[in-house]
Amino acid sequence: MTNLLVFREHIKSFYSKYEVYIMPALKFLMAFITLVLINQNLGYMTKINNIIIVLVIALMCSFLPANMSILVAAAFSLLHLYALSIESAAVVLAVYLLLFLLYFRFTPRDTLVVLLTPLCFMLKIPYLIPLAMGLIGTPVSTISVGSGVVVYYLLHNISKGATTLGASEAEGATIKFRYVLDGLIQNKTMLVTLVAFTATILVVYFIRRMSVDHAWSIAILAGTVLNGIIILLGTFLLDTEVSIPAVFIGIILSAGLAKILAFFAFNVDYTRTEMVQFEDDEYYYYVKAVPKITMATPEKRVKKINPQTRPGTTAQSRVRTQSQSRTHTTK
Repeated sequence: MTNLLVFREHIKSFYSKYEVYIMPALKFLMAFITLVLINQNLGYMTKINNIIIVLVIALMCSFLPANMSILVAAAFSLLHLYALSIESAAVVLAVYLLLFLLYFRFTPRDTLVVLLTPLCFMLKIPYLIPLAMGLIGTPVSTISVGSGVVVYYLLHNISKGATTLGASEAEGATIKFRYVLDGLIQNKTMLVTLVAFTATILVVYFIRRMSVDHAWSIAILAGTVLNGIIILLGTFLLDTEVSIPAVFIGIILSAGLAKILAFFAFNVDYTRTEMVQFEDDEYYYYVKAVPKITMATPEKRVKKINPQTRPGTTAQSRVRTQSQSRTHTTK
């Protein structure tokens, strides 16, 4: 445990020292992974399905605000959908505008969540998002997470129906619009996921704010169990398209990653908890104080050895030798 605490302090120190370089690198990495996954899952416009273009745009995103990464990802997906069918691009554009209005109105600080939610779905660890936002977010974060869920399932449904949407018959425009809208409104899997993620965020948020010992660990456990129960109930009751083994594996991995997040964001020593009581003119205060676990990083000491000095000699012996030599010379 001590080694882990020292490792955490080294990471914090490294981040605070090189933050000006780390943040652009992280934004570049996130933009690059997002654009690559969009090209792999959509990839209908060959002109932008190019690694050189992805690298250049990701490099540009590293020097821009984080909100620009979301706009770039939205533009990439719209271009691919436009190459597939104008109808799908029009519906997705309308959904994007609606979600962005909700996002910028209520949750402007949860910038990366809208982008990270579809990304975690593609990486098969979507259940990490509600746990993480319950730990470090607020109940309003449900809007950002819900927006990310809607975007993922909308694009996923269009990708599955690419054959239907790619048909070139002009009279099939109404059918294409209806296919995209039905895939969004009647998607039972998406609705179950929205309910599960919303409930998980709220439960984790309220439990981790309680004054009980190990509140964050209890919140992670409760959120993980609740998330799994809702997903499984939706699978059995509504016959959703969910792989139960994949759900178990994803939930377990997400809980482990959430525990790692809690280790860096909230790590306290409950064995040294103190109950403090004091008063002023109007109130009595009963405060529970739990100290944080801090660990001083060991400092490296470098010992310099003068190569002209014989081993075992000290400064006093050298001075004594020099004075004796001067005495003999005088005599």
